[in-house]
Amino acid sequence: MAIPTPVNGVITDTVSQTSLMTLGAAGSTARAMLAQSLADTLALASEGARAQAEATQVMADAALSAALTRMTGGTRHDD
Repeated sequence: MAIPTPVNGVITDTVSQTSLMTLGAAGSTARAMLAQSLADTLALASEGARAQAEATQVMADAALSAALTRMTGGTRHDD
């Protein structure tokens, strides 16, 4: 129990233990937050790369379509 104070000793013990627990958990909390930030960053980078690849494929499809249209004379024959 804490040193005699005007406040109930059980309350001061509880406050002291809570403060000590918070201080002791700070390191692991910081590491967990860093790991989560890294995971979020990698996920965003992966999403950006996927979106870029998709946009590149759309441009390649459009270029191929334009080239084939030119090669075939650009006309359609309906049967």
